[in-house]
Amino acid sequence: MSQEISSKGLIRKLGFFPVVAIIIADMVGTGIFTTSGLLMENLRNPVVMISLWAVGGFIALSGAVCYAELSTAMPHSGGEYLYLSKLFHPIVGFLSGWISFIVGFSAPVAATSIAVGEYMIEAFPAIQEFGNIGPFSGAAVFQKFLAIIVILFFAAIHLRGVELGTKVHNGFTLLKIMLIVGIIILGFSFGKGDMNNFSVLQDTDTNSVGLKAIGLSVMWIMFAYSGWNAASYIGSEVKNPAKTLPRSLLAGTLIVIIIYVLLNILFVYAIPPKDMEGLISVGGRAATQLFSSSFGQIFSVLVAIGLLSTISSLIILGPRIYYAMAKEGHFFPFAAKIHSKTGVPHWSIGIQVIVAIIIVLTGTFDDILTYMGFSLGIFPILAVFGIFKLRKQKLKSYKVPLYPAIPVFFILINIMILILGFAERPIASSIAILTVLVGIPLYYIFKNIKTIK
Repeated sequence: MSQEISSKGLIRKLGFFPVVAIIIADMVGTGIFTTSGLLMENLRNPVVMISLWAVGGFIALSGAVCYAELSTAMPHSGGEYLYLSKLFHPIVGFLSGWISFIVGFSAPVAATSIAVGEYMIEAFPAIQEFGNIGPFSGAAVFQKFLAIIVILFFAAIHLRGVELGTKVHNGFTLLKIMLIVGIIILGFSFGKGDMNNFSVLQDTDTNSVGLKAIGLSVMWIMFAYSGWNAASYIGSEVKNPAKTLPRSLLAGTLIVIIIYVLLNILFVYAIPPKDMEGLISVGGRAATQLFSSSFGQIFSVLVAIGLLSTISSLIILGPRIYYAMAKEGHFFPFAAKIHSKTGVPHWSIGIQVIVAIIIVLTGTFDDILTYMGFSLGIFPILAVFGIFKLRKQKLKSYKVPLYPAIPVFFILINIMILILGFAERPIASSIAILTVLVGIPLYYIFKNIKTIK
């Protein structure tokens, strides 16, 4: 059977299920298992918290609908980089790719890999003794060591080719979804929870939970939902993109919305709001409260296993953006090379792995949710705004329903989230803006290198 080759040189091998699996795995990561306790501390109201998870899902779904039109009009790899470069200016696309490189993929690979170690230590505290190397000891050393091993393991898999990579990836994703669905069913059917937890309001001044707190909370939630646009990054490798891309974007996002809302209802059912406040390992605590400490230990291991699929999806998606940027002369030229046998952008995979390992070795992130949430919230707004320019070209592609209401809603609500998030956490938000600005001189450096050649 002959294989369809895209105009970008990549082979169209991925059908509906693999693309949906990539979207789900990219979305369901560390955010859903770590942010609910922080949200409860910020909001102090379980009903408001769960409602905001639903609102965040609706925002993500509206974005997915918009990206369905963008991805079918431009069915190639690159995501926002491609859309913004074509619809606005190459420098705008470059800045989105720069943010994706540092904030969107490399940093989450590092953070998620470290989270695997944290959950394993929670399940088996004694294993951190393996981190005792000379003068170095403790959980942090073990976490970093395990994180690097995990990153290198998945890099090796995906360097072997997209087909092997997606088979392994699909297996981890299916396992993660089965685990989450299993804990939801078992938790509500047999768990020792309390529905009265939903009616508990913390003793606090209601005026203290204002718009800024809600805006910051939705920013954290949107970080947990990030990945709803994942299919747009691999458009050059998707079979029949006109049908597969819209269906996979919508299906993947809807599945994750249902999972997130049900999981958070289960968390509140299991843990009194006061005990949830500020809790990072909310999934493990919920399993312990619902059943037993032994069950909580098992669930922590399962969460660690589930996080592996998130790392896998990030290593699939990120390098395709750097590949697309390099093809246009806006990134290191070697990143545009495709392996002659495996057909994957092996140098792009390599550079992402190197940066992720450096991040692992250099420490943790302060205010990481706000920094990443603010950085990643900027360019989807611009991409969706590009739909208005795209409509003028009158291309035959999937069309956003209820146009222009859905694009306008997505743009305005995300601008409001950024403003409120900045007002609540100005330092982390300012660092995010600075990260974007650093990309401007880099664009001209790469442009000059291309001109010299």
